[in-house]
Amino acid sequence: MLNLNLTPQRLLIAIFCCVISLSAFGQDKIKTIGNKPRTGSSNNSFAAIKGYLVGIEMNAGKKQVQLMKLRFHTSNHASDSVAFKVNVYQMAGKYPNTANLVTGEVKGYIKKYTTEGVQLNTVDLAPYNIKVAGNIVVAIEFLETRSGSNISFASGVLNGGTFCKSPDSENWKKIPIVGVDFSVDVKKLN
Repeated sequence: MLNLNLTPQRLLIAIFCCVISLSAFGQDKIKTIGNKPRTGSSNNSFAAIKGYLVGIEMNAGKKQVQLMKLRFHTSNHASDSVAFKVNVYQMAGKYPNTANLVTGEVKGYIKKYTTEGVQLNTVDLAPYNIKVAGNIVVAIEFLETRSGSNISFASGVLNGGTFCKSPDSENWKKIPIVGVDFSVDVKKLN
């Protein structure tokens, strides 16, 4: 027989520690999908034209997950900030489906030009309860046209490519070699 010589206080502390340890197993499991974030010299540049879409394909996994936070680095060469919204599409073969899975207006801003150069853009997606599974495309859509703008996105080579769609076209195009570095934190659902 093991004699631990526990006082009632020590016994309560031991039980409390066990409860805390067990509750840690029930914590939300967050993982990151998409491309590796980087701030290097490789980039793709797009003019900020209202309705223009830029995005990448991501594998959300077989089981449903909730999108929590979008991150990407840019350099805005315009003298003004550029508004955008986040869209999510299910893949349909080689290209994204036309139905946007985001029901609300998830907006963000790419800040105007600064001498600091590259900036991190983050958008909190958690309040919008966006649930997905399988292969998706996470894209941003410019909400306004900024003449003379040139938004550069940090990118990587041979990482899946970039999807883009102009407002005057019904079809997506894919830039196959260089993919913008969008990454999304996702929460695994039970």
